[in-house]
Amino acid sequence: QLQASGGGLVQPGGSLRLSCTASGFNLDIQVINWFRQAPGKERELVSCISDSDGTKYYADSVKGRFTISRDNAKKTLYLQMNSMKPEDTALYYCAAVPRLGEEPCTYYSDGYYTDFGSRGQGTQVTVSS
Repeated sequence: QLQASGGGLVQPGGSLRLSCTASGFNLDIQVINWFRQAPGKERELVSCISDSDGTKYYADSVKGRFTISRDNAKKTLYLQMNSMKPEDTALYYCAAVPRLGEEPCTYYSDGYYTDFGSRGQGTQVTVSS
């Protein structure tokens, strides 16, 4: 089960910290990424960590403002969001897919997520004054 939490209403310039707990998942063989989807917009990969070399990916829209981290012992992925903007408003969720070798976390297609992925219900983030 993937359970995201930590969302809420925040003013522009504010911060939130999201958590994704991956109960029952083996992080040695699963890739877990942060996505978001705003109404009327396509899903966006926000951030992820490549297990092969620890490289962290951030969407251009959040670079310099968001920070991803992970606690493997707790099977929890975090997303620290600072300097938030109204355009960050979206449903944020984590999704898991079986890892393919040493491929980076950005490698996996939408079709692969559809066929083999799991996702949680997500947590709503609203940035508004």
